[in-house]
Formats: sequence, C-alpha cells, structure tokens
Amino acid sequence: MMNVIKQLFGIGPKADFAQLVKDGAIILDVRSKGEYAGGHIRGSINISVDTLANNLDKLKDKNKPVITCCASGMRSASAKNILKSKGYTQVYNGGGWYGLQQKIR
Repeated sequence: MMNVIKQLFGIGPKADFAQLVKDGAIILDVRSKGEYAGGHIRGSINISVDTLANNLDKLKDKNKPVITCCASGMRSASAKNILKSKGYTQVYNGGGWYGLQQKIR
C-alpha cells in the first residue's frame, strides 16, 4: 500500500535536481499561466497540468529528463504520471517550484 502511495505522489529515491539541470533537464511548471506569471524558475516551460496531454508536442524528446513542478507537489505528481504513461522515460517530481529553485542553485 505504501509503495502505491509513494508512486502516486512521485516519492522515491532522491534525485539530484541540480545535476539533472546541469545535464540539460527540462523544468516543466504545470501551474496556471497566472500562477506562473507570479513567479517561476527562469528557463522553465509552463504547461498547465490540465492541458498537458494536449501539448506534448512541446516536449519532443521522450528520453530527455523532465522535472515537473507546481505550487506544492500535487499537480507535479499528476504531471509526472501523465508523462510516464505517454512514454517519457526520465520524469522527476520536483515538488513546489520555490523549493525546487533552492535545490538547483
């Protein structure tokens, strides 16, 4: 049961987000456009989680690392699951965007 919960929320072995970014990972912010405009990680891509499945053409390389983020980590976990189900191989839930920003500095 705990493994199912961990998978649902994208909790697993700790990823080195700073190294992933140095290696060219895409940071995908899945908050609304308004939330994104209020502050975001420089260089991130904004596709709201509710439109993600229809905008996968913006993430062409399914083998390139993608770090999802949002406000708290809930929507980014959903986005991670969407991407994994569509064949993206390296997807990481970065949680809240502000906390992720601190980890990649």
